[in-house]
Amino acid sequence: MKYEAVIGLEVHAQLLTRTKMFCGCSADYASAPPNTHVCPVCLAMPGVLPVINRQAVEFTIMTGLALNCEIAPYSRFARKNYPYPDLMKGYQISQYELPFCADGWLTVMDADGNEKRIRVERVHLEEDTAKLTHVGEHSLVDVNRAGSPLMEIVSQPDMRSADEAHQYLTKLQQILRYLGVSTGNMEEGAMRCEANISIRPVGSDLLGTKVEIKNLNSFRSVSLAVEYEIARHTELLEAGKAIQQVTMGWNEQIGATFVQRNKEEAHDYRYFPEPDLPPLEIGSEWVDEVRSRLVELPDARRNRFMAEHGLSAHDAAILVAEREIADYYEACVKAYGDPKKVLHWVSGELFRLLKATGASLTDIKITPAALAELLRLIDENVINQNTGKSVFEAMAGTGQSAKEVVEERGLAQISDDAALIKIIQEVIEQNPDPVQKYREGKEKAMGFLLGQVMRATRGKANPRVAGDLLRRAIAGE
Repeated sequence: MKYEAVIGLEVHAQLLTRTKMFCGCSADYASAPPNTHVCPVCLAMPGVLPVINRQAVEFTIMTGLALNCEIAPYSRFARKNYPYPDLMKGYQISQYELPFCADGWLTVMDADGNEKRIRVERVHLEEDTAKLTHVGEHSLVDVNRAGSPLMEIVSQPDMRSADEAHQYLTKLQQILRYLGVSTGNMEEGAMRCEANISIRPVGSDLLGTKVEIKNLNSFRSVSLAVEYEIARHTELLEAGKAIQQVTMGWNEQIGATFVQRNKEEAHDYRYFPEPDLPPLEIGSEWVDEVRSRLVELPDARRNRFMAEHGLSAHDAAILVAEREIADYYEACVKAYGDPKKVLHWVSGELFRLLKATGASLTDIKITPAALAELLRLIDENVINQNTGKSVFEAMAGTGQSAKEVVEERGLAQISDDAALIKIIQEVIEQNPDPVQKYREGKEKAMGFLLGQVMRATRGKANPRVAGDLLRRAIAGE
């Protein structure tokens, strides 16, 4: 019997607010000494009351709009009770029946290359937990993270492969970064993923027994864990064994899942409305104001780049993968005017330099206007393409303009006939065999001779001018 996977993802994203979800403590906990960004509210002292962070609510609404969700006109928080030591209050303030956003979608490509919608069930807001560090038999608690705004994005079980799950996560991360609501860095814990997986016979509408994999912290881990669980479920069913509904962890070292605990259901958390927080009414004016702050999202920008700049879907997708790169490319096109040539330099030299140095775009000291100046020097034959690459690297390190680098290092092309003819005559005299081969019709010999001219001029000869003069000199003209 053939089986198909049924996959849903729950993604938690830390929001880039200045303060925590329900108090005024700084939400920038990562670099702070343990237990220094705390107050009576996030320490759960008796008699304290939470206050809702407006920006966190707006970030959640903005994300919901970007994911094509309906925004609830009325919402409220709930208490989610569970007895783990990373919750100071003994419960988490979250949302249950009435999330801020519901019934959205984003698209991925299925195995046949067709666009497929993955439905988003809900986007809701809650507070993060404290951080536990296990040392031997003891667990140390750092409360700095407790109470930080945490947005949860829950998909419907619409994915059928690890590849679709990877695409969904990638696109979701891009959207969060474009909006500026979260860094989306999985390795730093700013975006965490839990995968719900079951399998069923192909063609069946029934759902199989679901297993949840908790706290996957990289795209690679998500793909590997999903593939592992699909294989494990298939092996169990083919052996006539039952699948247990449990919560699993992922062991990166051995590449396998392991049982953490029995799976909780909603009733295990004993949800009830949070009595210390009022319900929220979200008026259409507020939603429209948040909507007005939406930026052009990756899919729309990719399509526009294809339509306006004549780029392929592949090239456009590479450029829009990061908002900073897309912004840089567009500014370069505006300053220079040739979108294809700018693409060549951004996806070629810029990406090569970023990869080689490990730098970010903000570390590269070449503004769009400076890159445009460099490309114009190449167009005007002041320097050739290869020299331009060297100039580009020098500009990135020094912040100098292209003209300054060319003048300071004497890199301008030699286009003067008289200067080139002398060098060409020396090359002809020193290489009689290649000259004779060229006269006999062997065109490859011309490439060698021109290479000798370029070598003698240290790459500064204008290749077009030098090639023309070389052919004429050999012909005796």
